[in-house]
Amino acid sequence: MEKSVFVQFLGDAPLIRVIDFLIENSIFDYTKTEIAENSRISRASLYNIWSTLERYELVTKTRKIGNTVLYKLNKENPVVQKLIELDLKISKEYAELLDDAQAVIIP
Repeated sequence: MEKSVFVQFLGDAPLIRVIDFLIENSIFDYTKTEIAENSRISRASLYNIWSTLERYELVTKTRKIGNTVLYKLNKENPVVQKLIELDLKISKEYAELLDDAQAVIIP
């Protein structure tokens, strides 16, 4: 699977992968296991960065089903809002570069 432009730009670190996944799927909530699997990182890597996600309030608990807690991106956090803006800006710039490159190839 190809890396997103966000991950290519900011680096292929577990924290970046998780943030990227949560930005792309921000309307849904997920268990920690689902976040790790969909971010393509190990559960151990997720647990290593989880305290950072919680400390800076990048994620928020949404609900609890039995003993399982679900989380989603905390879109009310100003840092998260800037990360979403950055993701959109990077994507727009990348799309424009592709359009420019295609225009050169196909006159």
